[in-house]
Amino acid sequence: MVDVEELKARVQDAMDQRSEELVGVAQQVLQNPEPGYREQKTSRYVQQQFERLGLPFRAGLALTGVKAVLQGGAPGPTVAVLGELDSLVVFDHPHADPQTGAAHACGHHAQIGMLLGVATALVHSGVMPHLSGRVVFFAVPAEELIEVEYRDGLRRAGKIEFLGGKPELLRLGELDDVDMAMLTHTTGNPEDGKLALAGTNNGLVVKRILYVGRGAHAGASPHLGVNALNAAMLGLQAIHALRETFREDDTVRVHPIITKGGEAVSAVPSDVRLETFVRAKSIEAVRAWDTKVDRALRAGALAVGAKVRITTIPGYLPLNNNPAMAQLYRQNAVNLVGEEHVRQIGHRTASTDMGDLSQVLPAIQPYAGGAEGVSHGADYLVHDYVQAVINPAKVMAMTVIDLLAGGAAKAKEIKATAKLPLAKEGYLNLVRGFAREEEWEA
Repeated sequence: MVDVEELKARVQDAMDQRSEELVGVAQQVLQNPEPGYREQKTSRYVQQQFERLGLPFRAGLALTGVKAVLQGGAPGPTVAVLGELDSLVVFDHPHADPQTGAAHACGHHAQIGMLLGVATALVHSGVMPHLSGRVVFFAVPAEELIEVEYRDGLRRAGKIEFLGGKPELLRLGELDDVDMAMLTHTTGNPEDGKLALAGTNNGLVVKRILYVGRGAHAGASPHLGVNALNAAMLGLQAIHALRETFREDDTVRVHPIITKGGEAVSAVPSDVRLETFVRAKSIEAVRAWDTKVDRALRAGALAVGAKVRITTIPGYLPLNNNPAMAQLYRQNAVNLVGEEHVRQIGHRTASTDMGDLSQVLPAIQPYAGGAEGVSHGADYLVHDYVQAVINPAKVMAMTVIDLLAGGAAKAKEIKATAKLPLAKEGYLNLVRGFAREEEWEA
């Protein structure tokens, strides 16, 4: 039997031999950004790379997802390595699409480089016959929860149920054959070091709000109108009044935007629309503040005699990293870049649909350095592709070997001992329980 460290050396060598090619993959995706559920070019590009590697795959999963499978030398558990296809919309990013504003201002292009890096290393190193189980390489859509109106349109048309790609893939059963999953995200925070283990993240629900008033001439007869913009502003002020009651331990975040403020400056606004997330650290806190935000929004309608329709859509559940998988990843990271360059991150108030996976199967989402700037901002750029693509790909490939070597003993142990909050049906019942549309007027 080949020694595990020898297998790890083989995958690192295979990746080093192809490092320029793998960096080129990430840079190709960078130059062709597409928002979630629209990632047609990126999806086709990933398919072409899987074809080059000789990997059987299926495409069009949750509209644009691509899933390839690599078999080991003996039966065993399935480990998934994920990469996210989608971009943000940041018009002033230096790599933004001039027509759509799409831009990789969060580093997902590096994730695709990592994904194909792990696949390349495992294929070309010849280690798979020594492993028990399978590796799934999954390019997944729509992690960035943006363009809510567009995605809600897809939902209403029956093309999707959930706004995020991983919840949708869970619903469709495309992760039923996966026993555990990992994804490495880039980070622009210098304090995160070269590689970092994550802690927890907030969950969230999504709200679309429509205030309906009565139009009238804004100069001649405003007394005949009902100002929906005033109702919306009062609703927002009511949310602000609640902020002093946010518990620090719940890490609540509510950050509405107005997407339509009226029809014309000469008319009393009768159609005003908002969107917001309600984020919190736990499912219980998300539920509590979901209710309180609705109450505040209704107060705005009551104050001016308007009508309000609140559509609440399931978002993402809190992320909890599996400690046993994280420890394997950490040891490989330390061996690669040194103890002093590997950090531990605590709770973060952003949200990710990896949280949904972590509720139903063992999962981790560590971080890799090599980026700079503010996440989701115009200055977020990857400046060191060895740190952002090659190093995390090596660590994930070595972690796959740890999990599936020796008859997949470690993967089997993690699968048997993981304390998961939810089974799939319980998960679906929970998230569907957030979905509702309510209309209210005085």
